[in-house]
Amino acid sequence: MGKEKKRICPVERAGSLDSRFRRLIQNPAKILKPYIREGMTVMDVGCGPGFFSGELASMVGAQGRVISVDLQDGMLKKLHKKIEGTELKDRIVLHKCKENEIGFAGTIDFALLFYVAHEIPDQQQCFKEIASILKPGGQILIVEPPIHVSKSDFKKTIEITQKYGFRLIESPKIFLSKTAVMQIDKPD
Repeated sequence: MGKEKKRICPVERAGSLDSRFRRLIQNPAKILKPYIREGMTVMDVGCGPGFFSGELASMVGAQGRVISVDLQDGMLKKLHKKIEGTELKDRIVLHKCKENEIGFAGTIDFALLFYVAHEIPDQQQCFKEIASILKPGGQILIVEPPIHVSKSDFKKTIEITQKYGFRLIESPKIFLSKTAVMQIDKPD
C-alpha cells in the first residue's frame, strides 16, 4: 500500500458508476444524510462522473459547496455536462488533482472517499493533505469494495488515517462495502 502504481477506473466505465441500478443499492441520500448539513463545504475525492456530487450539492444547499476532485479530465467533463444549466452548477467546484496531490487551498467540513482509497498511489500523502484542510471535528467517510480491498488492506488504510489525527467513530452498514467514519480532533 505504499507508492506502487494503483489502477484507476477508466472514463469509459463511467456509466457503471452513475447508474439507476447503483442508485437502488447505494442510495447517495441515504448514505450521506447522517453526515451532511446545509452550509457545509464537502469534498468528493475521486468523484468520477458525480454519482455522489449531485446529492451532496443538494444537501449542502445554496450556501454550501462541493469540491468534486478527480484525476481524470474525462470524469470532470462528464460531471460538468451533468450539472450544466442546473442550480447545482453554482454549488459544485470541479477540481483536477495531481496523481499524488489534491492541491486544494481552502478548508472543508467533510470528505467522501467512496470506492477510491484503494486507487490512490500514496495514501499517506492523501490523508495527510485531507487532515490539513479539514476543520476541527471534521469527518471523512471511507467506503471500499470488498472485492478489490481485503480486510487487512482496509485495516492498513484506517491505520494510515490514524497517523494524521483521525479516530474511528463508526462503521456504518453500506451494501457491498467496508466502511469507516473517521473524525479529526484538532485544536481550533
